[in-house]
Amino acid sequence: MTAGPAPSATPLVSLRDIWKVFESVTVLRGIDLDIYPGTVLALLGGNGSGKSTIVKIISGAYRPTAGRIEIRGVPANLSQPSDAHARGIYMVPQEPHIFPNLSVLENLTVGLKGDPAANARRAREVAKEIGLDADFASTGGDLSIASQQLVEIVRGLLRNAQVLILDEPTSSLTRREVANLAAQMRRLKARGIGLLFISHRLNEVLELTDYTQVLRDGRIVLSAPSAELTTDMLVEAMLPADFAAPAEEAARGDRAAGKGPVLSVRHLSSRVFQDVTFDVHPGEVVGISGVVGSGRTELAEAIYGIDPHVTGEVHVAGRPVPRRTPQISQAIGLSYVPEDRHAHGIFLALPSAQTVTAGLLSLGRARFMRIHEEAGLTQGFIDRLRIKLSSPMQMARTLSGGNQQKVVLAKTLAPGPRVIILDEPTRGIDARARQDVYRTIRELAADGVGVVVISSEVGEIAEVSDRVMVMKRGRLSALPAGVKGVEQISAAIFAANGGAPA
Repeated sequence: MTAGPAPSATPLVSLRDIWKVFESVTVLRGIDLDIYPGTVLALLGGNGSGKSTIVKIISGAYRPTAGRIEIRGVPANLSQPSDAHARGIYMVPQEPHIFPNLSVLENLTVGLKGDPAANARRAREVAKEIGLDADFASTGGDLSIASQQLVEIVRGLLRNAQVLILDEPTSSLTRREVANLAAQMRRLKARGIGLLFISHRLNEVLELTDYTQVLRDGRIVLSAPSAELTTDMLVEAMLPADFAAPAEEAARGDRAAGKGPVLSVRHLSSRVFQDVTFDVHPGEVVGISGVVGSGRTELAEAIYGIDPHVTGEVHVAGRPVPRRTPQISQAIGLSYVPEDRHAHGIFLALPSAQTVTAGLLSLGRARFMRIHEEAGLTQGFIDRLRIKLSSPMQMARTLSGGNQQKVVLAKTLAPGPRVIILDEPTRGIDARARQDVYRTIRELAADGVGVVVISSEVGEIAEVSDRVMVMKRGRLSALPAGVKGVEQISAAIFAANGGAPA
């Protein structure tokens, strides 16, 4: 990668002294930012630092309170997304926007002008280049979260944007898909396209970008060529000066000794996975890793009761649960935090407190809640999970991705579960929010809750788990007791055969 943008080049997009205030809360404070032709700019920052607000201003979704925007050196008024599209700016969102009842091809080409047959041919070519392996005649609703993300990326590439904003584009991609995306980014750079790249995977930032800017509390606190930075420098810039990572807890395996399992899965099978058997004991954190498409999420949904077309048995605290639905599972103490928080976890158009208390109301724990009761309960989780919001009644859609994830976690914890399944609990959240989630997992285990963590990030599984299992091609296998290093987990995932039966 180059050391940074050429000083003589005219930026494709410039932000100058941008401020943004929401209901007396100042989110951005004098932001200066340039996206140059043929250059990848990384924008980093903790959840709530202002990244999403900057992206929405560039893409026309928000108007700045003060400051100016320039497109190729000319002042521009971006009052809506169509203004940005007309000027060659395309946003690839972190949470995919898929039309579930349209075909994959229709999802890719919707809104494109020109010959439909030519558009279809080009869509297939671009999809092949970045590794989107999907039946174009199938419906968008049948796609995995990883494939949905790839559809969004292909949409942007099909529209020949001069500025392409990639918001967490690799968060659900495999290593091969990330490599394909990197190759596509190099081709886009060679054509003079400018890219704004947002990711919490710091190694990818240093590998894939030319220049990096770090936000903290609405201000740019670091600007430098990516080649001159290290991951430690990036983390130090993002974290507040008073931040301290939670102390590592002593080994937790002894808490499970002599106790019956809080979750037992026996010979569970579906069209995606086969003959899955394992136990989770009180106070134990069991990690399940594997590549995208291995069957991890489908297993979680089958245990929780989202997919009814399964065979086998599930017991919670020794009690058989032959007919499972999400409501039945939650009522007996089995909770699930889904991978896609926007589609299945949070009420974006409502106050955050209403998401937190939804689980209690659906279980009949309360017929209704007064506003002060709802706010008081939510405030407890705000303090416990370190959720950054102005009040319990702040609208969920205005929160950063990490704080939205914490709200979903609070909703799941409110009924007091015996066992909780967390599917990609830190997807798209920053270093500090990750540590808050990890701390919560440790606290749950200390309280005797059984925890299952499903993640494609091997380092995460190694850090939080007492015991590790690997999902591969629909089969679950357990690593030997005490084996949970990153290299050992990776070897089990990618080796031709590995692991013992769970």
